[in-house]
Amino acid sequence: MMQALKRYVLAQQFNPGLVGLLVNPFYHARRGLYRAIAEMAPRLEGRLLDVGCGRKPYQSLFPAIEYIGLEIDTPENRARKQADYYYDGESFPFTEQHFDGVICNQVLEHVFTPDLFLGEIHRVLKPGGKLLLTIPFVWDEHEQPRDYARYSSFGVKSLLEKNGFEVAEQLKINADVRVLIQLMNAYLYKILWTSQPILNLLVCVVVMAPVNILGALLYRLLPANPDLYLDQLVLARKVVA
Repeated sequence: MMQALKRYVLAQQFNPGLVGLLVNPFYHARRGLYRAIAEMAPRLEGRLLDVGCGRKPYQSLFPAIEYIGLEIDTPENRARKQADYYYDGESFPFTEQHFDGVICNQVLEHVFTPDLFLGEIHRVLKPGGKLLLTIPFVWDEHEQPRDYARYSSFGVKSLLEKNGFEVAEQLKINADVRVLIQLMNAYLYKILWTSQPILNLLVCVVVMAPVNILGALLYRLLPANPDLYLDQLVLARKVVA
């Protein structure tokens, strides 16, 4: 019973449905990411590496024969026991050309040396291997103090090409009024969240749920804005000279 409840709560966090609309402060960001990743996931198969895997919330979307989670080696990550391997922040513990694909979800903004990081991804990918990358564009500082960068669509494309990748597709996520709606709830979250779960649930239902619902209605009525968006997804291929 408890395990089923935990799975349901996790699903609402990363793939929020109707209930998530009412109780998830980050409904629009999470929903947009999940849908974008689900659309691209079938294009990565074989042996996959999830860099900065966290709880591996998107693993079930990928047709992998092997799905390996990698995290930076910290006491907190070790305590969670959710990654399969850990690394020192510089070198991945794998041989060259080991993986068919790499997933890197909402991690690059926390990397202070992106060239080194992307170089390691390039090294462990097979020739022609694919990288599925998501990164925030409009978002507040988070996981402080390890929040170092935001990348425009042009910036991330240039960075990838410099490090041996060819960009196949780029998708801007929530490039409409939902960016403003989500920022409103992110603001409310920072000022209203407490250490009391019941009180937080009440805040979500009474204060944040109406904002979520407003966003779900307005984005269907108002025009999109391709220059202002929450996140972006990039699908790239390893180029071998």
